Amino acid sequence: MSLPDKRIVSFINNHHVLTLATCNDEEPYCANCFYVYMEEDNSLVFTSDFDTKHIQQASHNVFVAGSIVLETNIIGKLRGVQLQGIVSEARDELYTKARAAYLKRFPVAMLMKTTLWVIDLTFLKFTDNTLGFGKKLIWEKELIVNPFFSKENS
Repeated sequence: MSLPDKRIVSFINNHHVLTLATCNDEEPYCANCFYVYMEEDNSLVFTSDFDTKHIQQASHNVFVAGSIVLETNIIGKLRGVQLQGIVSEARDELYTKARAAYLKRFPVAMLMKTTLWVIDLTFLKFTDNTLGFGKKLIWEKELIVNPFFSKENS
């Protein structure tokens, strides 16, 4: 698996609030969530309860979008990530790994009874005006192509 540019990874690691966008039955919704980035899996981990609107929507449509931004009024310092991914509840070995990563960053979460969720990132667009006005770095997950379904076999 190819990983995102180190500048994207650094930006994601230096922030901790994700605006998560979900949609179901043509009704969009967004929520702000504390997150931790698991670099080796290229995924974001966050906590949320089952009865929240964004998790209710994600239970019907696992494809999510989001953004992580640096707030600034200085145009030359604007930076932010727009993302897409697939959300799922952390389970089994992934749960153990995600929980350790989340608690390392947010130890107070140990006191909470909540559910861990993982966003498997499929697309990242990093806008970084410090590299030049409107400079964008894009990463997309490599899709595994099934040769049985390729155009050549159609």
